[in-house]
Amino acid sequence: MKRFYEEGKLDKKWVEIYCKGDWESCVRYQMEKRKEPRPDWMLPDGHIDEKLYKLCNRR
Repeated sequence: MKRFYEEGKLDKKWVEIYCKGDWESCVRYQMEKRKEPRPDWMLPDGHIDEKLYKLCNRR
């Protein structure tokens, strides 16, 4: 998430709402706490962002 945000590919609302705000409701945070893998293209609310997926899987 941080990389996408810093590169301007992720809307700042995600960082403001979840990372700096209600981080305990972040699905990514909850999965990390349970030591579950999560894809880089998963948004904090648990949705998969196809645009980020394509960026991660470019060759």
